[in-house]
Amino acid sequence: MPEFDREKKIIFSGIQPTGVFTLGNYLGAVRNWGTLQDEYNCIYSIVDLHAITVRQEPSKLRQNSLQAYALLLACGIDPKKSIAFFQSHNKCHAELNWVLACSTQFGELSRMTQFKDKSKKHADDVNAGLFTYPVLMAADILAYNADLVPIGADQKQHLELARNVAGRFNNKYGEFFKLPEPYIPPVGASVKSLADPTKKMSKSDENQNATVYILDDKDTIIRKFKRAVTDSETEICYREGKDGINNLMSIYSCVTGKTYDEIESEFASKGYGDFKLAVGEAVADYLKPVRDDFSRLIADKAYLKECYTSGAESAMRITNRILSKVYHKVGFVDAR
Repeated sequence: MPEFDREKKIIFSGIQPTGVFTLGNYLGAVRNWGTLQDEYNCIYSIVDLHAITVRQEPSKLRQNSLQAYALLLACGIDPKKSIAFFQSHNKCHAELNWVLACSTQFGELSRMTQFKDKSKKHADDVNAGLFTYPVLMAADILAYNADLVPIGADQKQHLELARNVAGRFNNKYGEFFKLPEPYIPPVGASVKSLADPTKKMSKSDENQNATVYILDDKDTIIRKFKRAVTDSETEICYREGKDGINNLMSIYSCVTGKTYDEIESEFASKGYGDFKLAVGEAVADYLKPVRDDFSRLIADKAYLKECYTSGAESAMRITNRILSKVYHKVGFVDAR
């Protein structure tokens, strides 16, 4: 079990097993996860229970979950420093979910924006789990009494619900849960779509050339950058109105450490084709260690199992204590 420092705050992060990180995810946040382990007590969970709120092919879910776990380690999460496990391997999440559901109002859940959006997208399967899964998200966080939760803009409403539920529980049964705060990381790179540089790079983009994934091979990465949208000019410089070139310069700066002035000087006498090729090659080389580590890890199922089994045991040691106290507070007869 990782030796958690009681002086450090706890960060909980849930990762959906729904696909590979994009270059935008990586440069914007994921590449900094490794350094968080030295500043905080970090807990990472592949939230496979959340995944089944929409229909899943069982074999595909299992494969995606293992890949997500291996990718987590490949991106710098050290299972000796952090707790990394599958949500379904710790029953305390589901058990605390029920207690917290009894402190959650129906009206609160009915106002969840993501429920409305997903109900439209999956109109043929608007199930109860889809409606109540924000309570499970609250349980994920409160099961560890986490101080901080890294969130995107689409998760603010869910964190606010977790705070409301925790506060309502505290008012009813006495102060116990911390009110988790959002973790706002240092500003990372904002990577735009290669097909439409006015939009954020997204794995939901239907244009396959718009998004670079961190496990794309070198040829694929270079091909996508060669097709990146630029403009009708020829000058490689960072200024307003040159969204495509600005995006490429931002990416190139992130992976090489070069300033915009240095990039402009480097490509002063070259065309867009040369620049796009250079960016593609630099990105491919930058991501190579992640791809190599992932390939090694995903091939070693025994090691992965050792890590996620140990991670779940560590997670349960924390959550069993918290859940026992919660059960006592609500009036359940003590098990022992």
